[in-house]
Amino acid sequence: MLVLGIESSAHTFGAGVVEAGKVLSNKKAMYEIGTSGMIPKKVAEHHILNANEVIASALSGAGVSVADIEGIAYTKGPGIGSCLQIGQLAAKTLAKKLGIPIVPVNHGIGHIEIARIMANLADPVALYVSGGNSQILKIDAHGKAHYRVLGETFDIGIGNMLDNFARAAGLNPAWGSSVERQAQGGSYISMPYTVKGMDFSFTGILTHAQRQLKLHTKRDVCFSLQETSFSMLCEATERALLLTRSDEICVCGGVAQNSRLKEMLAIVAKDHGARIGYAANEFNADNGAMIAFVGERMLSRGIKASLSKCTIEQRYRIDSAEVVR
Repeated sequence: MLVLGIESSAHTFGAGVVEAGKVLSNKKAMYEIGTSGMIPKKVAEHHILNANEVIASALSGAGVSVADIEGIAYTKGPGIGSCLQIGQLAAKTLAKKLGIPIVPVNHGIGHIEIARIMANLADPVALYVSGGNSQILKIDAHGKAHYRVLGETFDIGIGNMLDNFARAAGLNPAWGSSVERQAQGGSYISMPYTVKGMDFSFTGILTHAQRQLKLHTKRDVCFSLQETSFSMLCEATERALLLTRSDEICVCGGVAQNSRLKEMLAIVAKDHGARIGYAANEFNADNGAMIAFVGERMLSRGIKASLSKCTIEQRYRIDSAEVVR
């Protein structure tokens, strides 16, 4: 089934085309945050200006026309409301015009499932780390299959924490990737460490790191912030691995692009004889292909929604969404 997927939960408007589980194209336009971060109204305006071009580019890249599309999937949530609405509107407009089925997709399931398949993992403990989300999950097959949350952040996602710190440090662009680059060659200074079971908190370490900018070099603070916050994630993930008796770890989401995090998790996996897997960075960043990937599975199994039921949900919990495999 030839499916177009649309992603617009935050700074990226993405469109991807998938057929029979194969990604045919994956295009996007990303809002440039500079040093100021995301302003929802401006990000939504960016998506409006770029939606047609991104969708056209995805169709062209896949070598198909809009008339060839057999189904549409879009991100229902979680995300920024004004941004989600742009993708929703584009998807509903196309579905109505073409007379084809449409299905809403949970953003987090998109991240996990495309990474799991690309890494050839069967039933992993998933560490999902992005701007708005930091969770440890595993499939619960009782009743309707869904991702059970084993642990999660008490406050903000680790991506949000890193982005906030990047702004405070004057890094340009104010992304976690800039923190990663700045951390190279740094020396460790003490940072707060907050893990409770398989849950964690990042506001304390963020506040402390911001204060340390007045006392230490950016390089040392960035290095220490990464090492400590990633150690927190590794401890909680290791605990989940042992408690579930799993032998696979899947790391996904925007922060999964960080090479140091993957390196640390690989050590955890090796210590316990487990496999670790992740997608290429293109598919860890927000993208339309992951939405199309999950959407195709849902549509192929007869799951679809009427246009009136195609809503958005800013706080769409991953554990409330069915997983179709």
